[in-house]
Amino acid sequence: MDLTASGVRTTSVAKQARTGLLPANVVLGGSLLSLVGLTWDIQWHDDVGPDTFFTLPHLFLYAGSAVVGLASLAVVLLTTAARRAGRPVDPRVGGRVVNVFGRTFAAPLGYLVSGVGAATFLLYGLWDQWWHGLYGFDAVIDSPPHIGLLLSITVSLIGTTAVFAAAREHRWGRLGTLASLTVLLTFGPVLALGLQQVPDDYADAVAIGTSMMAVLLVAVGAGFVRRPGGAVATAALVAVVQAVFWWFSPWAAEAYADMVGLPLRDAISGVPAMPSLTPMALLPVAALMELVYFAGRRRGWRAGRVSVVAGGVAGLLLGLSLPIQQALLYTGAHVPPAWYLATTAGLSAALGLLGGFAGWRFGGMLCLLAPAKKGETADA
Repeated sequence: MDLTASGVRTTSVAKQARTGLLPANVVLGGSLLSLVGLTWDIQWHDDVGPDTFFTLPHLFLYAGSAVVGLASLAVVLLTTAARRAGRPVDPRVGGRVVNVFGRTFAAPLGYLVSGVGAATFLLYGLWDQWWHGLYGFDAVIDSPPHIGLLLSITVSLIGTTAVFAAAREHRWGRLGTLASLTVLLTFGPVLALGLQQVPDDYADAVAIGTSMMAVLLVAVGAGFVRRPGGAVATAALVAVVQAVFWWFSPWAAEAYADMVGLPLRDAISGVPAMPSLTPMALLPVAALMELVYFAGRRRGWRAGRVSVVAGGVAGLLLGLSLPIQQALLYTGAHVPPAWYLATTAGLSAALGLLGGFAGWRFGGMLCLLAPAKKGETADA
């Protein structure tokens, strides 16, 4: 794999595409492995019970981060070798190169972030092993080492998104960026479970956190594509992953329980745990965001102002829908009172304003990772 670029603009587009496609797909594949392991592990906790450190879902999680870490390390070492040999490095491979530990290493920004996430995952994994050794099993998803592991995976996913965004002039770079955002958005509601410890007497903190992250990441997709359809494309990919996991999660938990000779709980909900956390109203809400973007452009509003309005509307609707979604999915659950829904929706709308604005800006920042095309300007 040649990470260098010629000094003139005569390098074929096909050769440039081959340069970064392999390592980018490897880190995305590792992220998908981690996502599969996570939805499997959460379903195991719901349908079977506590687990030990060395279970198959855990191994999927660890293998995914290992793949991301090794691929990132390989690119960093190759980039460092190219820099020391005096060869220019192609910025389409993971983004612009930054120095690490002075000038000891040279790393493309995307692979640096994904590699750091994988390295911290290893450290939190050791803590998780100690936790299992101390208590014998793990009964909850929001234990301290698990929160650290989830944050580490989030960092790796951000790096993976940056890797593909650096190649946005290629179709695979644009599609890979949306795919990475899809993985990150599917993963986001699990991270919001860390808010379960926040008192929920007046509002649903998990629903508020989930809404804010969903708005933020859909807005990132819109800000990165910068043309009609970016928000809907991101939400549609999330819906596909949600549908696949809706079938996979319960099946995998039951099949693995049969394999190791463990029974399922006497009373299980039958609802796939992780897919049910993802907002089912996301696709129509993303379509509404597209309408707001369109109306704002017709009125001549600045992109930042339009993204704030779109984010506020989306946050309001998602914050309102999520508590209702959970009540409809689970037998015996009740729709919260109107004042509770209003409080949750209002706080979600307030954070949605921030998420819409920040998401559009972050999407623009992803565009800046790639070399600018002739005559191109950054419109924020």
